[in-house]
Amino acid sequence: MSQGQLFPSLDVLAPTAQPRTHAAKVWLPKRVVFTPDALDQEFGQQILQRVTAHGLAVEMLKSNRLTGVRGEDARDTYRRAKSTLAVVCAPPSALRLQPTPPSADWQMNLAEGCPAHCQYCYLAGSLAGPPVVKVFANLPQLLCNTAAYERPDRPVSFEVSCYTDVLGIEHLTGSLAECIRYYGEREGATLRFVSKFDQVDSVLGLPHNGRTRARISLNAEAAVRGLEGGTASVEARLRALRKLALPPERGGGGYPVGVVLAPIMPLPGWQQQYRILLDRLAATLDFPCDLTLECITHRFTPGSKEVLLQWYPNTSLDLSETARAVKRNKFGGTKFVYQPDDMRTLKQFFQQEWAQRFPQAPLLYWT
Repeated sequence: MSQGQLFPSLDVLAPTAQPRTHAAKVWLPKRVVFTPDALDQEFGQQILQRVTAHGLAVEMLKSNRLTGVRGEDARDTYRRAKSTLAVVCAPPSALRLQPTPPSADWQMNLAEGCPAHCQYCYLAGSLAGPPVVKVFANLPQLLCNTAAYERPDRPVSFEVSCYTDVLGIEHLTGSLAECIRYYGEREGATLRFVSKFDQVDSVLGLPHNGRTRARISLNAEAAVRGLEGGTASVEARLRALRKLALPPERGGGGYPVGVVLAPIMPLPGWQQQYRILLDRLAATLDFPCDLTLECITHRFTPGSKEVLLQWYPNTSLDLSETARAVKRNKFGGTKFVYQPDDMRTLKQFFQQEWAQRFPQAPLLYWT
């Protein structure tokens, strides 16, 4: 397998290298706006109280249309959007849920847009317009709507992290806690979320009743350092995962937990770097817990590549199409993935390394 050109100027981290341990910086947007419809919602008023408690100035829009986000060029627009929190109502189309395999049965979005700065961002090309963080004030309505998607024969899973990082905005919204409480009372449904942030204390004592699987996104140290701006360090994420998984009598949340390895990339010395990560994970979860793994290799579309190069023109991320295989969906869309031989090498490595350390924890899917 090629070592790639992901970090040509970055030396491979030695096993003895000291990992970074910093927590994620609490995101405080420069601009906070509320639409009239959002202010009419009781949950919107709760978000307003949270925002003002953090000392943030609030702009009340005169209409439900968001303006003043676009800048002089793509980079300026990106900066403005990424520092803006817009509290809005999700449109009626949000009540028509979309399937989201293999992660879950359905996606139920509590927000769109993310405060992190990941240079491979999965949202690039997926969401229309500037990447503003839009939080939905009609969340209780969206939650009640999911009952129509439940089934009598098995629990149905709902993913709330498709278009945002839920922990990265939780201090301003309380939306994740609202979801956890709701699904904690639904015998026919389960909740799934994933995050690169580490602020988990506010959700540890919630009555989830085992119906929320709390997942943390992890990657090799070099990938996190070089590509995942504004997020928690690997060590801080591991500490957060431990808190979520520990039983309440030991000060934890008692959640079923999960690890999402994404995006997996054959960066220089990748076997060594991912072994170090898995060893650190095993040392962190040194007690019995309900653990799963999801593996997602790096991929991109022509549209996402175009957007990413506008957002991060100096990125060291390998977006070369020539070394990739082309994967097409049923709608004719094109996606660039690793070559079949490289995929097999990666998959075999992670299957073996994971099974050695966590024989009781299933790998849910590889993609």
